[in-house]
Amino acid sequence: MTDPTRFASTDPATGDTLWEGEAASAAEVAVAIEAAHRAFAGWAATPLETRIAHVRAYKAALEAHADEIARAIGRETGKPLWEGKQEAASMAAKIDISIKAQAERAGTREQEMAFGRAVLRHRPHGVMTVLGPYNFPGHLPNGHIVPALLAGDTVIFKPSEETPLVGEWMARCWAEAGLPDGVFTLLQGGRDTGAALVGGAIDGLLFTGSAGAGAHFRRLFVDRPEVILALELGGNNPLIAWDGDPAAIASIVVQSAFITTGQRCSCARRLIVPHGAVGDAIVEATAALARRIGIGQWDAQPEPMIGPLISAGAAIRAHAAVAALVAGGAEVILPFERIAGRSDAFVTPAMLDVTGLNVPDAEIFAPVLQVIRVDDFDAAIDTANHTAFGLSGGLVSADEALWRRYADRARAGVLNWNRPTTGAAGVMPFGGLGASGNHRPSAYYAADYCAYPVASFEAGVVADLTGEIKGLR
Repeated sequence: MTDPTRFASTDPATGDTLWEGEAASAAEVAVAIEAAHRAFAGWAATPLETRIAHVRAYKAALEAHADEIARAIGRETGKPLWEGKQEAASMAAKIDISIKAQAERAGTREQEMAFGRAVLRHRPHGVMTVLGPYNFPGHLPNGHIVPALLAGDTVIFKPSEETPLVGEWMARCWAEAGLPDGVFTLLQGGRDTGAALVGGAIDGLLFTGSAGAGAHFRRLFVDRPEVILALELGGNNPLIAWDGDPAAIASIVVQSAFITTGQRCSCARRLIVPHGAVGDAIVEATAALARRIGIGQWDAQPEPMIGPLISAGAAIRAHAAVAALVAGGAEVILPFERIAGRSDAFVTPAMLDVTGLNVPDAEIFAPVLQVIRVDDFDAAIDTANHTAFGLSGGLVSADEALWRRYADRARAGVLNWNRPTTGAAGVMPFGGLGASGNHRPSAYYAADYCAYPVASFEAGVVADLTGEIKGLR
């Protein structure tokens, strides 16, 4: 009889089992939350310098295991090894950036006053649950966990059930950092484990994932205002390509739409171009370059640009979404196809012209780019903003006046000019509005939601304030 608590992760390119284990039960989740609460007071009282030392030890462990982590990322997500190496390096780089951000955005500040001083301090919330995504299984949860631990919170981390192996590597590195018991806890599992976690006595939920899941958490916590909720969700991201060398524009579009096999929340989903010869040349150059994209498994040589989707199931969902667009009248520029002789998780980059069609305002988490042609630049901006999402957007044009017009009117948390929509930096905030988040950007601003500010008026003596009280008889 099959054990319903056991699950496994597989290499999406080969189907090989990479990790197998048991999902944490509701009882185990409750024990973990209780242990994290017991550990919280001691960890919060630990001097910041000591917490920083533990986090730096974690960085050393990440660097020592960088090759193994990169290989785990590549095998479990399907990403080419070069991208796994980039992610492993980003995890280590996050440490110094987070330490700086904590000092800048969640440190202490004093101001002299006539009576003494005004002091700003920050205090940790308590037990933070981090639910990780599969597309960046190390880097994205790392961006929540490190700031939370620096702030003095304790953390319970549940990786995506698609990427438990990467989660175990992270836990191993935290163990090598010598954290006290209960400060960081790894719990493996799927939906049931996650539901037990978010339903427990936690003080914060830090989540990266789909807009649908984010909407569910908004509803779930509407009557729990004491729980801090930080949501980093998806996007139906626009890229306006307006003028310039078509080949150069195509290189930006391809990087925006198809990197990581389209499995980045900041990938361009809609390419907006002018009607006429300029737009035609941009679309043709983009399609020509997309046909040259190398596709292969994580360790293929020569190295491919992209690998498979995370699973055959993800590919099935993407095929269904594309089929619905085509059935609704979309013109196929590049077909969305399986690749003969490879697993069903492999797909080809697709481009569909949906100009004039009423298509769903939805994120297809795959290498699928929808082309929309417009009459003028105002229409381009209006089309870009015609979405419930607001994560990323971009403009490709040498005209700075157009960039200023777009930057003034765009509704997106990440907005790039002549750079891919996926471009982001750890020294800047990362997040969106609308269906893309809840106004709690991560990256450099993660320190903001990991601690709350406390403003104090302080006087060193007990002074008689009778003279300040109005209306005494």
